[in-house]
Amino acid sequence: MNDLERETQSSHCPLPVGDHGDQITLAYGEGGKLSRRLLHERLLPRFGNEQLRLLGDAALLPTTSGQIAFSTDAYTVSPLFFRGGDIGKLAVFGTVNDLAVSGARPRWLSLSLVIEEGLAWSVLDRVLDSIQIAAITADVAIVTGDTKVVPRGAVDKLFITTSGIGDVLIPSPPGPIALQPEDVLIVSGPIGRHGAAILCAREQFDFDPAPTSDCSLLTGPLAALHSARVCPRAVRDATRGGVAAILYEWAESSQLSCVIDESSVPVDAAVRAVCELLGLDPLHLANEGTFVLATPPELVERTMTILRQHHVSLRAEVIGRLRPRRTVPVTIVRALGREVTLAEPSGAPLPRIC
Repeated sequence: MNDLERETQSSHCPLPVGDHGDQITLAYGEGGKLSRRLLHERLLPRFGNEQLRLLGDAALLPTTSGQIAFSTDAYTVSPLFFRGGDIGKLAVFGTVNDLAVSGARPRWLSLSLVIEEGLAWSVLDRVLDSIQIAAITADVAIVTGDTKVVPRGAVDKLFITTSGIGDVLIPSPPGPIALQPEDVLIVSGPIGRHGAAILCAREQFDFDPAPTSDCSLLTGPLAALHSARVCPRAVRDATRGGVAAILYEWAESSQLSCVIDESSVPVDAAVRAVCELLGLDPLHLANEGTFVLATPPELVERTMTILRQHHVSLRAEVIGRLRPRRTVPVTIVRALGREVTLAEPSGAPLPRIC
């Protein structure tokens, strides 16, 4: 069989062609014997729990007496593995963090895998191991999910979608519509690390030191703030679009203006070097373990004390304030003391980062 015949047959027939023992074939996505093998040999041993083992069309979850938070996200990062994380860790922590910054205690996740035909089993196993560790670390159960195997070229190796459900904690941050003039803006740590790490991994830039993604759980400091009844006005994790995107969203929602001080924004030396060389602004780069928080002035000291008790927010800094609405929604005081407009992200400087 020549290459053309083999390609034609594999694109129409889900059965393995030739010796593909180390690769995933279309047959593993057809719902039959091999699909069950994938489920029983690789998924249930890692994620099996009371709900998942039922293998129903839906997970049956206990009811709660209050509100629930529900979030979903798709992850298509390239490369799959990068300094500081991988697509599996990202898929769990990303959705868990979305719930946490919304004022919820994450409890359950769904997991959907879209796998490209030909992906090595060793790659899938490595990702699944990472998902297992991340779910245990985040104290969430994967209770339902799905797998699909698609022909070569239909996706780039592996796409993951996770949805999450959590219990809303009372009180929870009311959100940006509650922002007031003189509220203080705080960032939980150095910014731009995820975007810079993905860029260097994808383009094989040899920086020394190399940027490391901040892919981390945010539940610790946010739960501590809730336990201490130190309730921020608003919290957001600074993913795509970075810190700048959040500031523009908050300015639009509150009809106030955000003013930040460049000298106060924490940026690691490795990220700064990447940005200076490539003409990027770290305020526009993605993060996966960094949040922005707005709080009344009288709560700043208590907030900073709590944040700095947790590793993920140990380097939290006050970066600015909310002001009555000006002509420009977001401004930044640059190093020489000049206040200028902070450009709104208008397009991703680096596609497929999460």
